[in-house]
Amino acid sequence: MSSTLRLDRVSIVLQRPRFPENIGSVARAMSNMGLSQLVVVAAENCDLTRVCRLATHAALEVVEQIAYPPSLQEALKPFQYVIGTTARLGGERRMTATPRQMAHQLIPISQENRIAIVFGPEDRGLTNQELRLCHSLVTIPTACFASLNLAQAVMVICYELLSATLPVSKTATPRLATRHELDLMYDQLKEILVRINYIQPQNPDYWMNKLRHFFSRLPLRAGEVSIIRGICRQIDWYAEKRHRDGLAANRLQD
Repeated sequence: MSSTLRLDRVSIVLQRPRFPENIGSVARAMSNMGLSQLVVVAAENCDLTRVCRLATHAALEVVEQIAYPPSLQEALKPFQYVIGTTARLGGERRMTATPRQMAHQLIPISQENRIAIVFGPEDRGLTNQELRLCHSLVTIPTACFASLNLAQAVMVICYELLSATLPVSKTATPRLATRHELDLMYDQLKEILVRINYIQPQNPDYWMNKLRHFFSRLPLRAGEVSIIRGICRQIDWYAEKRHRDGLAANRLQD
């Protein structure tokens, strides 16, 4: 089974839209996001001249294929799964998903089923009776003002639908350091930190435990352990070199 959403199985249904410009803007949003099936039910005004003005040339194909069923019940007959959109919560509208949650829930459903996402009229949204025709509900989270322009709401939903069609990138897991590699690194760190007097030789494990907790939160890859050990070797070499240089300078002075 595919792990991505099938957009060709998804239709946008506008129930009683009031303004033809909004229908055009919805068609344009759908075209932007790769959806093509638009259903318009009982529009108050569906002046195609005004629809096309907002749809622009790019979305004319969506406009030309609009279906115009006489009622919402008729519009939803061919669909196996229906989602209603709502901005109001409470009462019968308690169980809602975010657009992103909804899109991912639709991935397995879209493989063998036609899906309708229903938007209500701009001024009041879908009624409770209309929402009872839906299998589930979706709400677009907002900060303070919950009411969105119809085309804006469709764009948000369609964006999440498109995102769910993109293949999930497989993150390569690098080889982490083995316990043996880590222990060698900690021993080397302890030796060098004692030598440069960063930690006291009387109780080095107290400070080393802090470093262990720090590195455990990363966690370290094998290559990173190699880098840290290389730094320790270089510090050790430089400290030894400075010590030899100091002895040589003292002999010259004598």
